[in-house]
Amino acid sequence: MQTPPLSGGDSGNESPDQAFLDMRALPPGPRREACRSKTINAWLPMAHRLATRFRNRGEPMDDLRQVAAMGLVKAVDRYDPTRGKAFETYAIPTVTGELKRHFRDHTWDVHVPRRVQELRNQVRLSQHELAKTSGQHTVTPADIAADTGLSEDDVNQGIQALGSYSAYSLDAEPTGLDGGTSLADRLGSCDSALDTILDRETAKPGLQALPERERTILYLRYFHDMSQTRIGERLGLSQMHVSRLIRQTCEHLRVDALQGSE
Repeated sequence: MQTPPLSGGDSGNESPDQAFLDMRALPPGPRREACRSKTINAWLPMAHRLATRFRNRGEPMDDLRQVAAMGLVKAVDRYDPTRGKAFETYAIPTVTGELKRHFRDHTWDVHVPRRVQELRNQVRLSQHELAKTSGQHTVTPADIAADTGLSEDDVNQGIQALGSYSAYSLDAEPTGLDGGTSLADRLGSCDSALDTILDRETAKPGLQALPERERTILYLRYFHDMSQTRIGERLGLSQMHVSRLIRQTCEHLRVDALQGSE
């Protein structure tokens, strides 16, 4: 692949490497920038072809081409023709690396280690190939391990990572249903009663040791939500006496619970 003449002279037949040498020889300024732009434009089709290798992975093709172009710019700016390596040999891994970094760093909704990302890619490709060649609807971890040479533990890590690439929106409706409840509406919520479990378990020994009258008063007040007046009427006590018994009994339970936790 030949780039346009970069030196501006009679060098239409010069090699790409010579063109880079001529560009490097130019001092910083408009002429060098013009030569740099010509070089980038000349190699842009190659960068776009490399981007097509990453299609069908959930990213828009325009975005992939832009990332590939950024990789090409880096390759043009960093390439040293005096090292004896052809520009294409240097540019291809540079552009490809930029595309891979884009997928690794910017397209995962849930961050996972790089090794697990690589396992995920191996598992995904193996699943696709095995399903295509064997006609199996379900490919097992053992099948993938045999195909890739990975351990089943590594395969399982890769399978788990398959769900980390993209996350569901909490506003998403169930697939195939119209007007269904959103995912957020179907998620569970914290039960406020869970906060009282520890308190109840801590107070249980003290409650069991209470006299029957005091235990009955607490049961009617806090489990049946009866008023102090109604409790008094039921047990033949005044409302003030009931109030005093509740206060004294709760204080007794609190002291017993504190002593039991020491």
